[in-house]
Amino acid sequence: MRVVSVTGDSFVPTNRQTGRYSVADCLPALRLAGYHQRMPRVLLCPPNYFDVVDQKNPHMSRACPVDRVKARSQWENLCSVLQQSGCEIVTIDPVESLEDMVFAANPVFVGETIGYGKFVVPSRMVYPSRQREVPYFADWFRKRNYRVIELDYGDDYLEGHGDLLWHPDGSRIYGGYGFRSTRGGVEKFAAGMSEANTPVVPLQLIDPYCYHLDTCLCPLNDEAALIFPGAYSADALASLHKFWKRVHLLTAEEAHSFMGNGIVINGSYLTPYVAPPLEAILRQEGLTPVIVETTEFEKAGGSCGCMKTFLP
Repeated sequence: MRVVSVTGDSFVPTNRQTGRYSVADCLPALRLAGYHQRMPRVLLCPPNYFDVVDQKNPHMSRACPVDRVKARSQWENLCSVLQQSGCEIVTIDPVESLEDMVFAANPVFVGETIGYGKFVVPSRMVYPSRQREVPYFADWFRKRNYRVIELDYGDDYLEGHGDLLWHPDGSRIYGGYGFRSTRGGVEKFAAGMSEANTPVVPLQLIDPYCYHLDTCLCPLNDEAALIFPGAYSADALASLHKFWKRVHLLTAEEAHSFMGNGIVINGSYLTPYVAPPLEAILRQEGLTPVIVETTEFEKAGGSCGCMKTFLP
């Protein structure tokens, strides 16, 4: 199996048997049809003000300062790989003092359903600095004629695509809760989505290192998902098995290294690391691993999947 390694400013495909390939050699593999069949548009936020200011999750420590030059290089490299994988990149302007705005998956949930059109649900984030991100994202979508669905969260929380993931066929949404989103937040979101005839499957998270659902659940296609079973309560784990023909398991070490926070795009799986078991899983599902370095963002508890929101 060809493994594409992407680090720093380079895009260097490698193969264990035959050595090095050119970028052109790899593009056919990168363009194989995945579950995003058309050219996807993906929203990202430049890391101009990215930093680790406080500890919002167990990955974060001010003892490991962020190298902003390296972070910028890594972010630009992610953009480059997404483009070479067939994506159109769009960006939202970063805002000074909003150090986590680069994690564009969290401030909103975005979707489109028949008869309902394109919509966005603004989040209610747990931490004040992240709460301040939400109006900027909501306004960005409002100016582009998305229906903005404002929920009355009360005392509850909900953190966008960090904890809300579409099934690839659009038939349902998975809603994680326990650390950054609350059960009540997921239930209020589910009530809102009932108007769009889209069910929501609540999933309780129990591993603080997997504080968002997108760190421990990655749909690979309509039938298969990558999960870390130790991240879920027994009931949540049983629920997951009901909706997938094939459930592939990550170890704690793999999940805590963000191997489950990958991006599936046109036959590729963008990930910061790949281990032989994951490589075998991806081969089975017809996906090529593309290694994208995200070490600076991992200091804040995020990786590839946390930095993007796909647009309908």
